[in-house]
Amino acid sequence: MNTQTEFAAMNVNAEQAWQQVLARDATADGAFVYAVGSTGIYCRPSCPSKRPIRQVVSFYPSPAEARAAGFRACRRCRPDVMHPKASAVAMVCWYIDSNPDRYANLDELAKIAGRDPSSLQRSFKEVLGISPRDYQTAKRKERLRAGLAAKAPVTEAIYEAGFNSSSRAYAAAPKSLGMKPSTFRGGAKGETIRYTIADSLLGKMLVAATERGVCAIFFEDSASKLERHLANQFPLASRFRDDGGLADAVANVLDRLRENPVCRELKLDIRATAFQQRVWDALAEIPAGQTRTYSDVARSINAASSVRAVGRACAMNNVAVVIPCHRVVGAKGSLTGYRWGVERKEKLLELEKRAR
Repeated sequence: MNTQTEFAAMNVNAEQAWQQVLARDATADGAFVYAVGSTGIYCRPSCPSKRPIRQVVSFYPSPAEARAAGFRACRRCRPDVMHPKASAVAMVCWYIDSNPDRYANLDELAKIAGRDPSSLQRSFKEVLGISPRDYQTAKRKERLRAGLAAKAPVTEAIYEAGFNSSSRAYAAAPKSLGMKPSTFRGGAKGETIRYTIADSLLGKMLVAATERGVCAIFFEDSASKLERHLANQFPLASRFRDDGGLADAVANVLDRLRENPVCRELKLDIRATAFQQRVWDALAEIPAGQTRTYSDVARSINAASSVRAVGRACAMNNVAVVIPCHRVVGAKGSLTGYRWGVERKEKLLELEKRAR
């Protein structure tokens, strides 16, 4: 390891930082910069430039330290020009990341940042799109997912993630894992998923649910294709058809397709990272019959450089129509990138425009 990398490693979690660089994670902007030894340039994590190989990359907590190591700023992402409130947010994020075993309230975090609590809350919303509390919860869930995926014992993974009791981790699990931690660790083995297939305005439709809520809404041309999609999505789960038990859920989705103004809330059981949840929340804010570009959605969640990540979040949406990813279009309004086919996307938008 060279001197630059050794210095960076003392201040930045290199493995985590590299994953954020690969994801062009705008929420990491201000927390660190990455430098490329082969070009002598340093960038912010969300820089849209082509990613270098890992071996030539080192990380620095701030642009000043990257410059001191002999690197110059990227002219494309301009890492020296940060959001005016980003430094306070970055300081608090660093504190939270460095102290995973404790939960700090807003007053404590405000003292660390040298801000009053309401000002810090607003800064977080502006820079990251979430509150300090949401950030702490999201980081704990990420650590829990990582620990379980690495096959760590469930209890160990829970406490390593920063939850001070298993009951709190299990209470948080449905929102982050879509199932209990022990079930997630086993690759969903033992999970029971009921499903049904019905006709809809968009062709054959599959609705699937766990005991906690609807986990999948798919569209295809045939029942066999839908069942293959479900098997690929939940390969270790026990799946069985339950037409009668899911009749209400099917009626709810069909009401949504018809833009019924009194459509009831549909209980969901879906998994999402903090970034995916921000994207999905933004999609829900798009009025029926209207569209937004991927860039529009990225800007709305204060992640203007994460257009591709927004696209990936849309593609990971398992509950078509309920989370309206069909309302997101290409830069010039082209109907591109819909998991269930452009024709269905076009028809959905037409139905919504007619209803309006």
